[in-house]
Amino acid sequence: MTATDHAHRLLAIAARAADAKGGEDLVALDVSEPLPFADVFLLVTGTAERNVVAIADAVVEALREEGQDLSRREGRDGGRWALLDFGDLVVHVFHREERMYYGLERLWRDCPAIPVGPLLERDGSSTGPGTSSQG
Repeated sequence: MTATDHAHRLLAIAARAADAKGGEDLVALDVSEPLPFADVFLLVTGTAERNVVAIADAVVEALREEGQDLSRREGRDGGRWALLDFGDLVVHVFHREERMYYGLERLWRDCPAIPVGPLLERDGSSTGPGTSSQG
């Protein structure tokens, strides 16, 4: 099983929103094989507590503008991490230290990575599995 077209579209929107707010070290993982509740994880690093909150808020706003509702949000209060659950896409925004501590890349290392760079270069009109290769 691979991530759906819908998950890839949400990923592209979320990645551009995170990047626009200064999100760093964006990593997308296709978790559709081991997880029944999500297709893609997007991991983002914020440089400070306010930046983590700003990135999370920007992702939520961008996806809402596209008609995608947020199912669940956790971790906003401290600004050290945020989990944003959009169904097919789950976005994790971390402060640098929390990202290293939780090590989601290590935990999900068997899942294929989805290149994020090409998604940031697109205008959003054509995103989907064909826009990125798994590696």
